[in-house]
Amino acid sequence: MKRTTDGAAAPGTTGTVVYRVARPEDGEAVAGIDTSFTTDSVFEVTGGDGGFRVVETRVEPPVHKVFPADDADGGEDAEGGPGPGRTVVALDGDEVCGFVTASFAPWNRRLTIRDIAVAPAWRGRGVGRTLMRHAVGFAKECGAAHVWLEVSNVNAPAVHAYLRAGFVLCGLDTSLYEGTESAGEVALFMSRRVD
Repeated sequence: MKRTTDGAAAPGTTGTVVYRVARPEDGEAVAGIDTSFTTDSVFEVTGGDGGFRVVETRVEPPVHKVFPADDADGGEDAEGGPGPGRTVVALDGDEVCGFVTASFAPWNRRLTIRDIAVAPAWRGRGVGRTLMRHAVGFAKECGAAHVWLEVSNVNAPAVHAYLRAGFVLCGLDTSLYEGTESAGEVALFMSRRVD
């Protein structure tokens, strides 16, 4: 692993993109990444007979989603307790072109991907895949048994990326987004074991 000028471990590089642990001065650039997307399919969730069915369905016209501004979650796990966390940024020169934020909950050995985003010009170029590898590396450092995340059913591009990264659907919540700008969408939960 490479070392930074102060001797700390640096996550590494891929092509012209450099990956490193985020610094406080990266906050504004991270917050400014365009996380919107357009998709011609969504994952429809239907219930009945004591279960749910999730099926990818084409939509016309395509859905364009712009995410509402998030409140910082403070690096807490889903149960509200503090856990170790890390944000890794992807940089092309001085430009932040992606990031992943994750936190670890020791009680169930779960690393939660809090947020992952890649700027539109960098999508499809391996930046997200490499950021996810850094998150899985952090999971291994923490002794996590699995990595977990939540994604909206309308974010088909992200669902496909997570499936390619080895995640599987492990649950859903039909009410998570009620009372928000994303009301009507369904939260899909995905996980993967840490090798």
